[in-house]
Amino acid sequence: MSDFRLRVFAAVARHLSFTKAGQELFVSQPAVTKHIRELEAQYGQRLLARRGNRVALTEAGRLLLAHAEAVAVAQQLLDDQLLALRDPDEAAGRLRLGASTTLSQYVLPGLLPAFQARYPQVQLTFLNANSEHIADALLRGELDLGFVEGRSRSRDLHYELLLPDELVAVRRATPAGPPTQPLPLAGALAHPLVLRERGSGTLEILEFALRAAKIKLSDLTVAMYLDSTEAIKGYLEAAPGALGFVSRRALTRELAAGLLEIVPVAGLRLPRQFEAVWVQGQPLARPAQRFLSFAQNACQPRAAENTKA
Repeated sequence: MSDFRLRVFAAVARHLSFTKAGQELFVSQPAVTKHIRELEAQYGQRLLARRGNRVALTEAGRLLLAHAEAVAVAQQLLDDQLLALRDPDEAAGRLRLGASTTLSQYVLPGLLPAFQARYPQVQLTFLNANSEHIADALLRGELDLGFVEGRSRSRDLHYELLLPDELVAVRRATPAGPPTQPLPLAGALAHPLVLRERGSGTLEILEFALRAAKIKLSDLTVAMYLDSTEAIKGYLEAAPGALGFVSRRALTRELAAGLLEIVPVAGLRLPRQFEAVWVQGQPLARPAQRFLSFAQNACQPRAAENTKA
C-alpha cells in the first residue's frame, strides 16, 4: 500500500497550492500541512519552499515527487494485476480522462454513460481543455489517457487514431442559402474571422493550411478568438458577414435548424484526426485500456460515415 502522505505531497507539487491539494483529496488544509510536515521531519529536510502565498519545490522535493509518481504508477499496476487474477474481463480503479474541446463537446460525452454502466467500478474524472493543455497534463502525470486534435506531436507521447474529422467554413444562414459554387479563398478570408484560441487543435489545422497557401494569419482580419466551438457558433448566429471554422461534427443541430450554413471555399480543405494519446513507453492501466478499446469500437461506425461523406 502506498503512503497517503505521498499522494498529498504529489497533489501539492502539482498545484503548488495547499488549498487546491486539499480540495483534490477532500481533506482540510491543516491536514495537508500536517502531512507535509511529517514527510519533512521524516527526511530531515525541506521539501517545499514557502514564500508568502507561493509554494515551490526544493531539490529534495523534486526528487521525492519523481518517487511519488513512480509509486502511484506501481500501485495502479498492482491493482490492475490483482484484479486481472480475479476477473480478467473487469476493470476498476481511477481513470483520469482529458479531451480537447471539440471531442469533449461532440464525441466523448455520448460514450461515457455506456462505459460507466459496463464498468461501474471505474472512478471516472474528465478534463476539458485545448489540445496543448491535454498534452501538458499527460506529461505532468495528471491524466491517464487523453484525446486530442491537431497536427502537433510530442516525442514523449504516443498517438493512436480514434476518428477522422474535417473543419469547414461556416456563417450565419442567409436567405439565398449556401453558395452554389465555392468562394475564392481570398474572398472567403476577406470576411471578419471568428477563430479558436491559441493552443487549440482547430486553429493549428487552419494555420497549417494557410501557411501552405502562403497566407499569414496575422494578415487577416480576426474579429475575435474564442475558447470553444459553441461560443463561435453563437457569435456567428448574431454576426452577419462573419466567417468561422469549426468541425463538421459540431454543426448538426444548427444546420437542421437553419441557423448556420457551410460555405465551400476553393482550394481549402481542412481534414484532421481525433487521436487517443498517452505517455510514450508507459503501459496503460486496465481502466484506460478498457476505455480506449470501448471508444475505438464505438467510433468505428462514425468513421465509416465520414469516409463515405
